[in-house]
Amino acid sequence: MPKGSEQLTKEREDEIINACAKLYESMSFKEITIKEIGNITSFKRTAIYNYYNTKEEIFLALLKREYEQWSQELYTAANDKKPFTKNEFAEFLAHSLENRETMLSLLSLNLKDMEDNSHMEKLIDFKKAYGETMNAVMKCLDKLNMSEKEKNDFIYSFFPFMYGIYPYAIVNEKQSKAMIEANINYKYMSIYEIALLGTKKLLGIIEDR
Repeated sequence: MPKGSEQLTKEREDEIINACAKLYESMSFKEITIKEIGNITSFKRTAIYNYYNTKEEIFLALLKREYEQWSQELYTAANDKKPFTKNEFAEFLAHSLENRETMLSLLSLNLKDMEDNSHMEKLIDFKKAYGETMNAVMKCLDKLNMSEKEKNDFIYSFFPFMYGIYPYAIVNEKQSKAMIEANINYKYMSIYEIALLGTKKLLGIIEDR
């Protein structure tokens, strides 16, 4: 870690993460390099290595930030004195994921590479944010009439389910054409629609379609 104030370190880290996020809007994980990230920061590319050893660590920091932002939204809802019905909770959770496309993309497509190529310190920081998100969902579930077993069953079913939302909701032209050529009659749904359907199913309130 470079010498300097904690504020400067945080500002530099945020700038690196923001640059990575900006590139990820138009480039793939594979295409983005530390050189590309350095090209749109205000300091020399080599200075990035004072904060992150690999591009995977930068992406893991981006995913950590996504989890932290999601946790804040979940805790705000959990701390609201107004109770949830199961339907209301399902709709809220689905809408909260609708705004987390970057998070869902990284989870689905790149998590293993990020974790495998990050130092343990960075990985532990990420896991803390991940664990806090699980706690935030659990706190939302505390507002429902569910047993501890039902809440735990939901957590350990919902989070694996969440990893598969992105590739079903976000399909490019090539993938869509391949589905047509393969004669697969598939109904495409949005992140919200898939998340809502899955959440309702896990809560036992699925309606006839």
